[in-house]
Amino acid sequence: MTAGKWSQEVTEGSDALDLERDVFTWKDPAKIAASLKRSAETSKRRKSSPFRSAMSMLSFYINRAGKSLDPDQKRVLEEAKDELRAAFGRERKG
Repeated sequence: MTAGKWSQEVTEGSDALDLERDVFTWKDPAKIAASLKRSAETSKRRKSSPFRSAMSMLSFYINRAGKSLDPDQKRVLEEAKDELRAAFGRERKG
């Protein structure tokens, strides 16, 4: 399965967050983080905190795309994790 198909399934099938179209294909980590933060904070269906919901969705996508995820895009998404932590005022652990 390609990363594009995972993007479609995750963004269209999320039960917790309404994600912007193709958010995981964007090239700007700060823009991705801002979008995930906005989605998590406005969701009425999430079951945990906005930070956890947003980070979980991002991690889920990275993990599920696996080896099919373009290395450059994986780096962008990993950087988006740091941007997301900063957006929520969280420090990176470790």
